[in-house]
Amino acid sequence: MTQGAGQEPVVRTATLRDFRVPPYARVPVQGHAAEHLPPAEGPVEASAEASIEASVAAPTEAPVEPRTVEPQAVEPRTIEPPQAVEPRTAEPRPVPPMPTTAPTPAPAPADPTLLLGRRVVPAYAATAGTTSTTGSSSIVSVATGHPGSAFPEGGLPEGYTPTERDLPVINRGDTVQVRVTPDAAATPDPAATTGEGPGPLYVVGDVHGYLDELVAALRAQGLVDENGGWAAGNARLWFLGDFTDRGPDGIGVIDLVMRLSAEAAAAGGYCKALMGNHELLLIGAKRFGDTPVNSGAGTATFQAAWLLNGGQKHDMDRLQDVHLQWMSRLDAVVLEDDHLLLHSDTTAYLEYGETIEDVNETVHEILNRSDADEVWDVFRKFTKRFAFRDEGGPQAVQELLSTYGGSRIVHGHSPIPYLLGQVGTEESEGGGGPIVDGPHVYADGLAIAMDGGVTMAGKLLVVQLPLNG
Repeated sequence: MTQGAGQEPVVRTATLRDFRVPPYARVPVQGHAAEHLPPAEGPVEASAEASIEASVAAPTEAPVEPRTVEPQAVEPRTIEPPQAVEPRTAEPRPVPPMPTTAPTPAPAPADPTLLLGRRVVPAYAATAGTTSTTGSSSIVSVATGHPGSAFPEGGLPEGYTPTERDLPVINRGDTVQVRVTPDAAATPDPAATTGEGPGPLYVVGDVHGYLDELVAALRAQGLVDENGGWAAGNARLWFLGDFTDRGPDGIGVIDLVMRLSAEAAAAGGYCKALMGNHELLLIGAKRFGDTPVNSGAGTATFQAAWLLNGGQKHDMDRLQDVHLQWMSRLDAVVLEDDHLLLHSDTTAYLEYGETIEDVNETVHEILNRSDADEVWDVFRKFTKRFAFRDEGGPQAVQELLSTYGGSRIVHGHSPIPYLLGQVGTEESEGGGGPIVDGPHVYADGLAIAMDGGVTMAGKLLVVQLPLNG
């Protein structure tokens, strides 16, 4: 959830403005040399110019003088016939006696392990526990060498850099916050999840690397079991994008969503995801690194923008081709049960097509062409926000609904605490965090905001649609 560009924010912020890399974020990106990183106190333009100068200063090779190779006479050789080999009889070896007792089995790990594409179910009985943001997860344990592993002993990974909250605070009194009752939503209706036809529809707000909070929220809705496996039958689950950056385990979140997609499909339901602006940012940082792009306000790079917007080195180190391919194929807009689902609260989607299919196809084609300037332009437009607030908000929502269908928009991207005038911090203690009880309904009831502000000690939202009340 990066600060929008071109949306006239109330307060000028450090995000997407001058792309100065803070000291804590000066880390190399995998696949790019460290010398291309922008300096701590200088703008990115200097790094970009250095890259351009280095690329045009390549030396030319001197011509190679041809040589003439003269043939040489080959002396004939006489091949001796093979000699007979005397057969050899192998002596029998004594067979060691078989052990009379079975070996002692290895001790069972404390928790089952989540792996990409499947769930390893151990033979021992798993002990249920509670999740915690300060200790190791009771649901997601460490799989050595696996890119989606949770971090052991509750410690933050090396290089983890919390990001400052830099969005403008909007004090609004004409919006509604819908409270979701946990008791009523704890378990999906068994008849709905096991019967024929589509099951109940759920949506998930921005996750931003908070894996433990995500698993806890999914369990509270009865969508996953105590082992983190799909438990909702034919239910339908949509993630609204922004899986990585700011939080401690973005790649672990992606691995979990990919695995749940396979398990839900096998159970007759589905788990799908939308393209967020942070997916575009991570793809760009990996593909293009410090390649200069035209930002509309000077020269910028994906690498600098990624670092400034919460990019985590340990996520980049574990990012694999399978993650890039999965993110590149995500849709930008979908229509489900008369709800228009998208990540950003912006009308920029209208620039990419007059139908949902056109928008998704256009975005996919741009990513497949792998042109840095084109991808940057999509990222910049999907980073815009706050199009549905104030007096013109309902009209902007209606424009999207009349073009793509639906009676309500459901989006993430803009944190609810800022829309409500609440301010939180990355490491709030006690009850000092923002109070988020559920989705935020506004724009004359036509828009539902789902980013609960988990990065500022808010709440990671998972709710069933349609909303009650």
